[in-house]
Amino acid sequence: MAKLVRTSFAAVETKADELSQYFYGALFSVSPDTRALFPINMATQRNRLLRALVYVVQMVDRPEELTTFLSQLGRDHRKFDVLGRHYDAVGVALIATLKRFLKDAWTPEVEDAWVTAYGVISKTMRDAANKEVGPAWWKAPVVEHRLVSRDVAVVKVRTDQPLPYRAGGYVSVEVPQRPRMWRYLSPATAPHENGLLEFHVHAVRGGWVSRTIVHHTRFGDVWRLGPSLGALSVHHTESRPLLMIGGGTGIAPMLALLDEMSRWKNNPPVHLFFGGHRPDDLYALDHLRGLAATAPWLTVTPVTEEGTIAGGDRGTLATAVTQRGAWKERDVFVAGSPSMIRATIAKLLAAGTDLARIKYDPFTLD
Repeated sequence: MAKLVRTSFAAVETKADELSQYFYGALFSVSPDTRALFPINMATQRNRLLRALVYVVQMVDRPEELTTFLSQLGRDHRKFDVLGRHYDAVGVALIATLKRFLKDAWTPEVEDAWVTAYGVISKTMRDAANKEVGPAWWKAPVVEHRLVSRDVAVVKVRTDQPLPYRAGGYVSVEVPQRPRMWRYLSPATAPHENGLLEFHVHAVRGGWVSRTIVHHTRFGDVWRLGPSLGALSVHHTESRPLLMIGGGTGIAPMLALLDEMSRWKNNPPVHLFFGGHRPDDLYALDHLRGLAATAPWLTVTPVTEEGTIAGGDRGTLATAVTQRGAWKERDVFVAGSPSMIRATIAKLLAAGTDLARIKYDPFTLD
């Protein structure tokens, strides 16, 4: 099944835009009431669908990781009031879309593989949602908003009741200025008893939500936050060295992990690469260097594509990291833009890093 799913998806992946448009057209035709679950502007949602499919296809023969991801996704979808028949409609639309784009390559064996795969996806998500007893979402008023660079803002919110999450994870966020346009953001701090969460947001060109957050957020705005998701986490009992790679505001989950680890007595070695186009993009570098000054287990390497920083490397993050080796003895965490994540993972794999050692999240930037 895994091989058939992978090879058939690879045959249509280059037609991602057309595939996603057809899928949502089919979904809204099969189940018209699902249209109300989505924002008016569907561009980001279409991209998110493809990233989810790519991620699932990559994990299809790694059941433990796939189950964790799908269970988190199922709990997160409770905030949309998703019903069982909506899952059925998604399955019908997905199969219809793949059949249309694969054409003659859509064989009975391929169909059986995808029907089976979607059955696993749907059941895992439904079961996780049905077992969840916590809130579908949390209210979180904004208590601080400040610009740390021309297009990056730090926003702090305080939830009305504790939101359980692990350092390194992310949550879905809806802001009052953009209803139904949920986006995924990573807290930049480990959980605190006071319910305070800090987010770092980059105003993406053309980003309806990110630009609104950076330039139009006001004190007192009430955000809605969904349940915690994510695969980036550390455990106190683990002693394997870590390689952390953060591009731009992708440094946020790494900061949360370091915040948590700084509370422990003993830590494994951590080498963190923090990259951006120009020195000004490395807005958290002073904070990271301050951490490294008091944490002998932490090494920080800044990376810029243009301009130079003392003690830093020049080039892309993918190049800077892999020119120092394959990091075979380390677990690897990667966060940043989708293109940066893809390029970095491709370079690491080419250098000999084991794919099973590499962890990343597919939704952290839209």
